[in-house]
Amino acid sequence: METSAVRQAVRALLLQVKRPAADRREDRRAQTDQATRQYQVFLERIAVPLFKQLGNVLRTEGHPFDVFTPGGAVRLMSGRGQDNYIEVALDTKGVAPKLLGRVCHSSGGDVMQTELVLNATTDIEALTEEDLLGFVLAALEPFVEEATPDDR
Repeated sequence: METSAVRQAVRALLLQVKRPAADRREDRRAQTDQATRQYQVFLERIAVPLFKQLGNVLRTEGHPFDVFTPGGAVRLMSGRGQDNYIEVALDTKGVAPKLLGRVCHSSGGDVMQTELVLNATTDIEALTEEDLLGFVLAALEPFVEEATPDDR
């Protein structure tokens, strides 16, 4: 990476940190409010309908999954128990709001939990149905793999 680009990024950070705390808090509130609005639209138009489609398709293929919308998130839960789910939720606690993909999978008494940031930028609107479907399909593999009989 060019030294000038690194220097420019560091200078931008230093200017940001030197701003009055009240200004930084106001910017943070505005950013969180915008992300929350974008996330609500994303849930209504993309995430919930896609999760419902996936749940229906999985059920017809013999894999019992249900869709829930707990507290501003959407969750595809396996019929095997509450420790088996794929979820999308908005996290506003960090430096910048981010869309998280969470996977919880239990097998033989072990519970594996993973969390992945789904949006590369703070622009949640940039996340597409295809992006979300790719995440869910990758996360679904262990759920359907252990439920599918070996075809040997």
